[in-house]
Amino acid sequence: MTDPRPVSKGVTMAGNDLGSLLGGLLGGGGQGGASGGGNVLGALLQSLGGGGTVGNGSNPLGGLLDMLAKSGLADQAQSWVGTGENKPVTGEQVQQALPDGTLQKVADQAGVTPEQAADHLAQSLPQAVDKLTPEGRIPTGSLADLVKEQQL
Repeated sequence: MTDPRPVSKGVTMAGNDLGSLLGGLLGGGGQGGASGGGNVLGALLQSLGGGGTVGNGSNPLGGLLDMLAKSGLADQAQSWVGTGENKPVTGEQVQQALPDGTLQKVADQAGVTPEQAADHLAQSLPQAVDKLTPEGRIPTGSLADLVKEQQL
Protein backbone atom coordinates (compact mmCIF):
# COMPACT_ATOMS: atom_id res chain seq x y z
CA MET A 1 0.00 0.00 0.00
CA THR A 2 1.14 3.53 -0.62
CA ASP A 3 1.60 6.16 2.02
CA PRO A 4 -0.69 9.14 1.17
CA ARG A 5 1.02 11.63 3.50
CA PRO A 6 3.64 13.04 1.08
CA VAL A 7 1.07 14.00 -1.57
CA SER A 8 0.24 17.48 -0.27
CA LYS A 9 0.60 19.40 2.98
CA GLY A 10 -2.62 19.77 4.98
CA VAL A 11 -5.05 18.80 2.23
CA THR A 12 -4.25 15.09 2.43
CA MET A 13 -4.54 15.00 6.20
CA ALA A 14 -7.86 16.88 6.12
CA GLY A 15 -9.01 14.64 3.27
CA ASN A 16 -8.10 11.55 5.30
CA ASP A 17 -9.98 12.88 8.33
CA LEU A 18 -13.03 13.64 6.21
CA GLY A 19 -12.59 10.28 4.49
CA SER A 20 -12.63 8.56 7.87
CA LEU A 21 -15.82 10.41 8.84
CA LEU A 22 -17.44 9.53 5.52
CA GLY A 23 -16.19 5.94 5.77
CA GLY A 24 -18.03 5.70 9.09
CA LEU A 25 -21.06 7.34 7.50
CA LEU A 26 -21.07 4.69 4.79
CA GLY A 27 -20.72 1.88 7.32
CA GLY A 28 -17.18 0.94 6.38
CA GLY A 29 -15.13 -0.13 9.33
CA GLY A 30 -12.86 -2.59 7.54
CA GLN A 31 -10.33 -2.50 4.73
CA GLY A 32 -11.51 -1.38 1.29
CA GLY A 33 -15.24 -1.55 0.51
CA ALA A 34 -17.29 1.37 1.77
CA SER A 35 -14.34 2.65 3.75
CA GLY A 36 -12.36 3.06 0.52
CA GLY A 37 -15.34 4.88 -0.98
CA GLY A 38 -15.37 7.19 2.04
CA ASN A 39 -11.69 8.01 1.54
CA VAL A 40 -12.26 8.76 -2.15
CA LEU A 41 -15.35 10.82 -1.38
CA GLY A 42 -13.50 12.66 1.39
CA ALA A 43 -10.64 13.42 -1.00
CA LEU A 44 -13.10 14.70 -3.62
CA LEU A 45 -14.98 16.96 -1.23
CA GLN A 46 -11.72 18.22 0.26
CA SER A 47 -10.37 18.89 -3.22
CA LEU A 48 -13.48 20.79 -4.31
CA GLY A 49 -13.85 22.71 -1.05
CA GLY A 50 -10.16 23.38 -0.52
CA GLY A 51 -9.52 24.74 -4.00
CA GLY A 52 -12.53 27.04 -4.02
CA THR A 53 -13.25 25.84 -7.56
CA VAL A 54 -16.72 24.55 -6.90
CA GLY A 55 -17.37 24.64 -3.18
CA ASN A 56 -19.94 26.78 -1.47
CA GLY A 57 -18.04 28.21 1.49
CA SER A 58 -16.77 25.55 3.83
CA ASN A 59 -19.32 23.03 2.53
CA PRO A 60 -18.41 21.69 -0.92
CA LEU A 61 -21.50 19.43 -1.01
CA GLY A 62 -23.71 22.10 -2.60
CA GLY A 63 -21.04 22.88 -5.18
CA LEU A 64 -20.61 19.20 -5.99
CA LEU A 65 -24.36 18.78 -6.49
CA ASP A 66 -24.49 21.90 -8.71
CA MET A 67 -21.61 20.54 -10.77
CA LEU A 68 -23.35 17.16 -11.19
CA ALA A 69 -26.59 18.90 -12.18
CA LYS A 70 -24.80 20.99 -14.83
CA SER A 71 -23.25 17.77 -16.19
CA GLY A 72 -26.62 16.22 -16.92
CA LEU A 73 -27.01 14.37 -13.61
CA ALA A 74 -29.61 16.70 -12.08
CA ASP A 75 -32.24 13.97 -11.67
CA GLN A 76 -29.80 11.66 -9.91
CA ALA A 77 -28.37 14.37 -7.64
CA GLN A 78 -31.84 15.62 -6.70
CA SER A 79 -32.97 12.09 -5.89
CA TRP A 80 -30.13 11.76 -3.36
CA VAL A 81 -31.12 15.00 -1.59
CA GLY A 82 -34.85 14.22 -1.71
CA THR A 83 -36.59 11.70 0.48
CA GLY A 84 -37.44 9.15 -2.23
CA GLU A 85 -35.36 6.43 -3.86
CA ASN A 86 -31.73 7.26 -4.76
CA LYS A 87 -31.05 7.00 -8.49
CA PRO A 88 -27.71 5.37 -9.39
CA VAL A 89 -24.84 6.86 -11.40
CA THR A 90 -21.98 5.11 -13.16
CA GLY A 91 -18.28 5.67 -12.71
CA GLU A 92 -18.15 6.96 -16.27
CA GLN A 93 -20.85 9.57 -15.54
CA VAL A 94 -18.96 10.73 -12.44
CA GLN A 95 -15.72 10.90 -14.42
CA GLN A 96 -17.35 13.08 -17.10
CA ALA A 97 -18.96 15.37 -14.50
CA LEU A 98 -15.75 16.29 -12.65
CA PRO A 99 -13.49 19.16 -13.76
CA ASP A 100 -10.33 18.18 -15.65
CA GLY A 101 -7.62 16.84 -13.37
CA THR A 102 -9.89 16.55 -10.32
CA LEU A 103 -10.38 12.80 -10.55
CA GLN A 104 -6.64 12.19 -10.95
CA LYS A 105 -5.91 14.38 -7.92
CA VAL A 106 -8.56 12.55 -5.86
CA ALA A 107 -7.26 9.16 -7.01
CA ASP A 108 -3.69 10.13 -6.06
CA GLN A 109 -4.83 11.26 -2.60
CA ALA A 110 -6.84 8.09 -2.02
CA GLY A 111 -4.15 5.79 -3.43
CA VAL A 112 -6.31 4.32 -6.22
CA THR A 113 -6.57 4.62 -10.01
CA PRO A 114 -8.87 7.29 -11.50
CA GLU A 115 -11.22 4.54 -12.72
CA GLN A 116 -11.38 3.03 -9.22
CA ALA A 117 -11.99 6.48 -7.75
CA ALA A 118 -14.85 7.12 -10.20
CA ASP A 119 -16.40 3.73 -9.40
CA HIS A 120 -16.06 4.35 -5.63
CA LEU A 121 -17.72 7.74 -6.05
CA ALA A 122 -20.55 6.28 -8.14
CA GLN A 123 -21.23 3.76 -5.36
CA SER A 124 -20.80 6.08 -2.38
CA LEU A 125 -22.22 9.43 -3.54
CA PRO A 126 -25.92 8.47 -3.54
CA GLN A 127 -25.79 7.02 -0.03
CA ALA A 128 -23.55 9.73 1.43
CA VAL A 129 -25.54 12.65 -0.01
CA ASP A 130 -28.77 10.99 1.14
CA LYS A 131 -27.47 10.69 4.71
CA LEU A 132 -25.97 14.19 4.71
CA THR A 133 -29.30 15.72 3.64
CA PRO A 134 -31.71 14.11 6.11
CA GLU A 135 -34.34 16.81 5.78
CA GLY A 136 -34.31 16.81 1.99
CA ARG A 137 -32.17 19.95 1.72
CA ILE A 138 -28.49 20.80 1.43
CA PRO A 139 -26.99 21.74 4.82
CA THR A 140 -25.39 25.13 5.40
CA GLY A 141 -22.62 24.28 7.90
CA SER A 142 -19.30 22.64 7.14
CA LEU A 143 -19.47 19.05 5.98
CA ALA A 144 -17.36 17.76 8.88
CA ASP A 145 -19.66 19.55 11.36
CA LEU A 146 -22.72 18.05 9.69
CA VAL A 147 -21.30 14.51 9.84
CA LYS A 148 -20.56 14.98 13.54
CA GLU A 149 -23.94 16.65 14.20
CA GLN A 150 -25.80 13.77 12.54
CA GLN A 151 -23.67 11.38 14.63
CA LEU A 152 -22.87 9.43 11.49
